[in-house]
Amino acid sequence: MKQLFYLVLLLTIYVSAYAQDSLATLPAMDDSYQVVAWLRQKHIPALAVGVILDGQLQQIKIYGERRTGTPASYDAVFNVASLTKTITTMVTLNLVNGGQWKLDEPIADFWIDPDIRDDPRSKKITSRNILNHQSGFPNWRSELKGSKLAFQFDPGTKYQYSGEGFEYLRRALEARFHRSLEQLADSIIFKPLGMKDTRMSWTSQLESRFAYPHDRKGQLLEPTKNTEPNAADLLKTTISDYGKFLVWVLSGGGLSTDLFAAMSGHHVQLKENVYMGLGWAIYDHLGNDEYALSHSGRDPGVNTIAFILPKSKRGLIIFTNSDNGALVYADLMRVYLKEQGEKIVSLETKNKPAK
Repeated sequence: MKQLFYLVLLLTIYVSAYAQDSLATLPAMDDSYQVVAWLRQKHIPALAVGVILDGQLQQIKIYGERRTGTPASYDAVFNVASLTKTITTMVTLNLVNGGQWKLDEPIADFWIDPDIRDDPRSKKITSRNILNHQSGFPNWRSELKGSKLAFQFDPGTKYQYSGEGFEYLRRALEARFHRSLEQLADSIIFKPLGMKDTRMSWTSQLESRFAYPHDRKGQLLEPTKNTEPNAADLLKTTISDYGKFLVWVLSGGGLSTDLFAAMSGHHVQLKENVYMGLGWAIYDHLGNDEYALSHSGRDPGVNTIAFILPKSKRGLIIFTNSDNGALVYADLMRVYLKEQGEKIVSLETKNKPAK
């Protein structure tokens, strides 16, 4: 699947769209009828919100319909698009933490894509290059001539958001451990955390609770029913399950203090006070020594976003099944992340990308 979404661009595009939206502002979130009416005005069938306070998932709110005439239940399953990358990131870093994988050694011993086998740069790419989006790859090979993978610059020299890089990492991990990425995620994350409703590939068991994607006019779209895991995209999960995951990350995510610091470090500056860490975007200088780890996702008919604030142990999860879903981000961030939410919105609407 070709994704046109590039990470920290996340709110720049979305909040700009929000600013142009003349529809009614956010009603009280405890008034379900008014929230659903507000969503209908925006052609957003379903909205799921998870709120983390004091390091625990304390609120889950679900509004609207997973498809016309079918209410979205508390345990509705969403495709969360590029939020998948946070799972792949934490699988990889836990293997690094356990001494089973090397962050800074070339992964060519385990995997070289046939398209780049004759390119000497294939011997240099590391997991760090992939996790901080400095792999040298495009977002997807389908963007290139003949749909063949190729380097667009030397690994480690500059930033370019790449789902292809994460898929490259998946191939290497699977070759090294002789297990699928889904099996690795299951043993490291899903089963230990009790994430019983989370899958990296499609299963018919999801269908009865799946929040189907919708376009900007509210028309139903067919979901992608992938038969193998994708390291960059198509994770299916619930607010409850993904909330468990974020709470775990807030508590350290199974990583040493030094590795967690490396994950949340400033690897590449994207804008003023906005950086790329390892697998997460970092928003810094949010007040009270606070910073945020974030990721978002966008597929046809899907918009999702998540934030965690390690200092105050807070977080926010937003899932929608609509091309218009990002129109609600700014309002919800202001309501649930307060001062820090306002500062993140301000960073994305006022700051230009770093040169």
